[in-house]
Amino acid sequence: MSRELIKLENINKVYESKDFRGNKYRTVALNNINISINEGETLGLVGESGSGKSTLGKVILGFETATSGNIDYSIDKKSMQIIFQDPYSALNPKMSALELVMEAMFYEKDKKKVKEKTIEFLDRVGIRGDDIHKKPKYFSGGQRQRICIARAVISNPKFIICDEPTSALDVSIQSQILELLSELQKDWNLSYLFISHDLSVVRHISDRVAVMYRGNLVELADAEDLYNNPQHSYTKKLLNSIFEMNPAKARKLLAQEEVDEKIELSENYEWKEVSKRHFVRLDK
Repeated sequence: MSRELIKLENINKVYESKDFRGNKYRTVALNNINISINEGETLGLVGESGSGKSTLGKVILGFETATSGNIDYSIDKKSMQIIFQDPYSALNPKMSALELVMEAMFYEKDKKKVKEKTIEFLDRVGIRGDDIHKKPKYFSGGQRQRICIARAVISNPKFIICDEPTSALDVSIQSQILELLSELQKDWNLSYLFISHDLSVVRHISDRVAVMYRGNLVELADAEDLYNNPQHSYTKKLLNSIFEMNPAKARKLLAQEEVDEKIELSENYEWKEVSKRHFVRLDK
């Protein structure tokens, strides 16, 4: 059995805010999340916008602090990286591909070796020849994401969060990026948390899939088990929406159907009660 790299126990994240009248509100973004990520695996994390999946990724990386709960790491936080959804906004437009990837190795003193390693890694992700000296605006979306991937892997991480890394790309380019991520995982025994709203994309890369709904973890299972025998009503809705080719109709389908929020399937396939994510008005 693979060792646990990261284990989350009873993670809660609550945001507090005020409206224009001064009324205080709190938003429960993560509700009692228990999950682990194992060495060498890809854990898919799916759910609609606002389900809490990106917040969970930020909490794992330390970009956000959990309101309560505990995270155990068996790796150094320097061994964790992230690949963002929009590769263009993630890259400095004034720097070349070579400079952008070298920047990720700023702490290394031997710049000659860093340059050689950077050229090697850019070649590995498909950026070669004179292209390494081009700036982001001269690359396609898929090429920019390849540069972002090179930036993420050149520092030899153990764990990478892929936050919707293919959602801004054409379908044909998505498959190429997914294949590249799979190849790099095999080469360096990487572990991924692959965040997406699209179950059809997650299926091709994930070993296990976790489904989030309104801040709750509602289902967690091996990928094929989840696709072939979904247990939660929300998972079934997500799977049904895959077959609707019109995005507007798919969103309408998700919005109209009722969801049973009373159950979740734990990692041990045990049923238990969960509460709804909600907005609560607090006293002034």
